[in-house]
Amino acid sequence: MRARSPAPRLSATVAAYFARRLLLVVPTLIGITLAVFCITRLVPGGPIDEVLRELHTESGGESAAASALFVGGRVDIPDELLDALRAHYRLDQPVLTAYTAWLGDLVRLDLGVSYEYSVPVLDLITDRFPISIYFGLAGFCLAYTICIPLGILKAVRNGSRFDAWTSVAVFIGYSIPGWALGALLLILLGGGSFWDLVPLGGFRSAGWQELSAVDKVLDQLHHTLVPVLAYAAGSFASLTVLTKNALLENLGCAYVRAARARGLSRRRSVVTHALRNSLIPLCTGLGSVLGVLMAGSYLIERVFNIHGIGYLGYSSLVDRDYAVVMGILVFNTLLALTGNILSDLLYARADPRVRFD
Repeated sequence: MRARSPAPRLSATVAAYFARRLLLVVPTLIGITLAVFCITRLVPGGPIDEVLRELHTESGGESAAASALFVGGRVDIPDELLDALRAHYRLDQPVLTAYTAWLGDLVRLDLGVSYEYSVPVLDLITDRFPISIYFGLAGFCLAYTICIPLGILKAVRNGSRFDAWTSVAVFIGYSIPGWALGALLLILLGGGSFWDLVPLGGFRSAGWQELSAVDKVLDQLHHTLVPVLAYAAGSFASLTVLTKNALLENLGCAYVRAARARGLSRRRSVVTHALRNSLIPLCTGLGSVLGVLMAGSYLIERVFNIHGIGYLGYSSLVDRDYAVVMGILVFNTLLALTGNILSDLLYARADPRVRFD
């Protein structure tokens, strides 16, 4: 009788592993969102305080309706209006009851309405999503394009002057956050500086729609250069060092020495044998690109005044727009968890030694 191939059993094992990982997404999402939801109830301030603060700024006689709510310089809001506001934001309910209601809305893909923008949160996120995709993907590609060749050269020339000088550059890049590097470049190269080479921020120039096709491309690149450098700086050092160390480890393995003993040149033994196995750890980073594309960077987008997901999240935290905060949290959490699962899958495809038993 013919023996059964072990491939179906292995496929079933892999499928069971990823099924378990997918099932863990639900409790993980609930745990993270519940913790943040409780924090929004405990921190001072909130949407009602923001409403009262706006009314206070308008009470200087410019708005009769607002001035009527203030007597002697203090808020004199009717109890009925205050109760209506608390009911609207579900602040009149216990935390678990309000969270359960919010979770029910989430299942129906209803993330609520933004207090600051007065539009559905889902519409806000989808409008800002392409901007974060653009900068996140550009920074991700630039980092991998520079760091992998640089790491390979550092490993091949380990101990040389090139390795020493590039190590200095790598550690300087590691010590400077991306947003700080972006701010420094804006000071040195931005409008109003001595060089005046790049704009001070924004996604595109005013009147971009009226430009010709070539001018649109040039204007977009003009606004892209410095932010993308700031994005890439965040992973520059780690990717370079990871590539170098992985390649050095494989260059010392027996199979590479055996290839050299068979007469292969150093270059061919590196490219054909060692390099492929050295790039396996980098596959795990490809899954995290989902989180990068979605989240962008809160501080980098704030520094460059880029109205993407990161800027939206930053402004929502400052304005206590908790509906937007929770909506962005859900998207970022789902994409981060999906990215982790994708990283495991890519690692398993790249390394046949990985088992999911």
